[in-house]
Amino acid sequence: MTDTSTPSAEQSTEETASATAAESAGTEETKKSETVTTDSDLFRQSEIAADYVEGLLDILDYDGDIDELVSAGRPMVEVVGGRLQPLVGQRGATLEALQELTRLAIFRATGSPSRLLLDIGGYRATRRKELTAVARNAVEKVKEHGDAVRLEPMSAFERKCVHDVVNAISGVQSESEGVEPSRRIVVRPAD
Repeated sequence: MTDTSTPSAEQSTEETASATAAESAGTEETKKSETVTTDSDLFRQSEIAADYVEGLLDILDYDGDIDELVSAGRPMVEVVGGRLQPLVGQRGATLEALQELTRLAIFRATGSPSRLLLDIGGYRATRRKELTAVARNAVEKVKEHGDAVRLEPMSAFERKCVHDVVNAISGVQSESEGVEPSRRIVVRPAD
């Protein structure tokens, strides 16, 4: 005999709540396991990236030494050598595009997104020094005049460099405003 009775609303609600709680717990567990990335995983990402970049250099007939490493919890690939400026492009635009392509190659190989940082010809280190000076100059203007200072539009890497400098100085704060590619930083007195 088949039971064709309808479960009471109370039973149905309890079962739904139990199923939802079980699904949430499973989803939270999945998120935790996805976010834990070991150094060996990060180094593997940098190896995949190095192979991909080496292939690009071969296709473009550029010479460069490739270093793969993990720094500050991020996979990194650095390309050093002469005649690499075309791979950096104007204000690092080509470098940013190559970084995104390399991140896609890592995603294709691992199935996980990557926070890979690609540097070519020491561009990022040089740009970081320039941005430190820009940030300190903006902070001085804010402290001297008390007015907010809007900086030129920057890439995510550049904005992070400026935020790091400003956040390390008391009495000022920074925030990003606008939409890519015109997203910029505003430095203002701290509340």
